[in-house]
Amino acid sequence: MTRVGLGAIAREWGRIGCVGFGGPPAHVALLRDLCVTRRGWLTEREFEDGVAVTNLLPGPASTQLAILCAWRLRGVAGAVLGGVCFIVPGLVLILALAALFLADDAPAWVLGAAAGAGAAVPAVAVHAAWGLVPGSWRRAADGRAARSRWALYLVVGGVAAAVTGPWLVLVLLVAGTVEVGARTSDGDRRTAWPVVLALPAVGGGFGAVAWVAAKVGALSYGGGFVIIPMMRQDAVHTYGWMTDAQFLNAVALGQITPGPVVQTVAVVGYAAAGLGGGLLAAFVAFAPSFAMVVAVGPRLERLRDDARAQAFLTGAGAAAIGAIGGSTVPLAWSLHQPWQFAVLGAALLWLLALKRGVVSALLVSGAVGVLVAVL
Repeated sequence: MTRVGLGAIAREWGRIGCVGFGGPPAHVALLRDLCVTRRGWLTEREFEDGVAVTNLLPGPASTQLAILCAWRLRGVAGAVLGGVCFIVPGLVLILALAALFLADDAPAWVLGAAAGAGAAVPAVAVHAAWGLVPGSWRRAADGRAARSRWALYLVVGGVAAAVTGPWLVLVLLVAGTVEVGARTSDGDRRTAWPVVLALPAVGGGFGAVAWVAAKVGALSYGGGFVIIPMMRQDAVHTYGWMTDAQFLNAVALGQITPGPVVQTVAVVGYAAAGLGGGLLAAFVAFAPSFAMVVAVGPRLERLRDDARAQAFLTGAGAAAIGAIGGSTVPLAWSLHQPWQFAVLGAALLWLLALKRGVVSALLVSGAVGVLVAVL
């Protein structure tokens, strides 16, 4: 193991946390450039193994990769420091923007920017789901039965996200478990993950914020965007912390700020209980990522060759992709103004037909919203 100073880890991981716009693909590219290309701290094989392992774990994969790379360079201290430096810059920015966008007396141009960026969010969900389909399809086993199961998971996940709300978690877990059973011999039918399901939702306050954040941190398959329908159900309908429009704003803020998409939960926590709620939500959502890497880091690489883990990810991952696509239904349903639907159509064209970036789509949509508010 290459031993790197804590100062270098703090500096480099903090830099990635500041410039990591664009979500998981950008984070992976920045980490590869740092650890493999420029510094030679990790070999290409070691880095690719890390990518494979963190994609098998529930939770925000790019955050777990950042923690894992730092752990390999300086053990537990490096993992904690690198992860914190990776997360904090985006967290500070997103909480500052939350205070501005969720203020009771927010200026008209701020509300316009929020409405414009929020209108593009359903298009971002479609784009995210579409980008995940090829890799998930390749992971599915060959054969008509396996491909048919994959398609079924996709459809069921989409329907669940569109209509079932809190039951989406069960759909993801069942899809993964069913695929494990389908690929495993009768004499070895063990599930890939020990899962605790029967935990009741709490009544409100900080306890409810922690509960919502815990689900986000533990179940963000599919690059993190699958948490959107789950968070919307809790934040808008179960606890009433936000309106649908405010939730769209939160998703947009999570996309345009650097760092992992999971930081959207900090805006939900802020809406529920102010700055303390935002910080608590972020801490609880990211804690499982640190715990998994630090506690079982030496054994993580075994997951890459674990057939049950691969099968679980195939089933749960396909359902998660469907859920991301299905989330566009309630998200689009939240739009009210005719001009917002025009922005949504333009964003779909920008992302899918022209293949341009998510951040630029949200920023341009926000600018359109400002123009509408001013004029």
